[in-house]
Amino acid sequence: MGQCGITSSKTVLVFLNLIFWAAAGILCYIGAYVFITYDDYDHFFEDVYTLIPAVIIIAVGTLLFIIGLIGCCATTRESSCGLATFAAILLLVFVTECVVVVLGYIYRAKVEDEVNHSIQKVYNEYNGTNTDAPSRAIDYVQRQLHCCGIHNYSDWRNTHWFKESKNNSVPVSCCQPGISNCTGTLTRPADLYQEGCEALVVKKLKEIMMYVIWAALTFASIQVRGLIKYTDELCIEICLVV
Repeated sequence: MGQCGITSSKTVLVFLNLIFWAAAGILCYIGAYVFITYDDYDHFFEDVYTLIPAVIIIAVGTLLFIIGLIGCCATTRESSCGLATFAAILLLVFVTECVVVVLGYIYRAKVEDEVNHSIQKVYNEYNGTNTDAPSRAIDYVQRQLHCCGIHNYSDWRNTHWFKESKNNSVPVSCCQPGISNCTGTLTRPADLYQEGCEALVVKKLKEIMMYVIWAALTFASIQVRGLIKYTDELCIEICLVV
């Protein structure tokens, strides 16, 4: 009867470790996604600390995978000390995820100020060449977010590129899809995206940060339940062994 209880307890603990491994993979994926996506918008914010929550998420995911392996080894070897250490580390990870949530909200609130502060500078650096990083960033954002200019397409009139080109046109990345022979000329404003990019960039970056926040919240709640179950099973296993 006791052996059956120990086997059942081991099964539950191993299953919990598998869940933590899956969580580790998902957290690392989300962190990598945030890095890749933010890279497309990095010219619109100067505070590199905005990526700290994503860095912590990846670190937590990596740590979860390692401690999941430790937990499996401790379970199969019936090491009470190892299991207790595993539970303590898991608690530390839970606290770290709570920190990620707090930092996520802090930096999410700073996104708008960052974009407002830097977007005019980025547009002034536009020169219309694919070899220039700010130019590629602006063309990418305007095509992806279906926007033109900072607040609207007329903002291009105040840029160095517009004044130097003297052709009364905005970049062709402002052209709406499906419009044939669109050259970006301001004599045909209906061909252009009507919405400005500033608000859409802020919205996009805030959405990305919310992915980190919700991921941390979701897996923190899973972990606290798993930690409670893990502690219960650990107590049962110790009692059965004794």
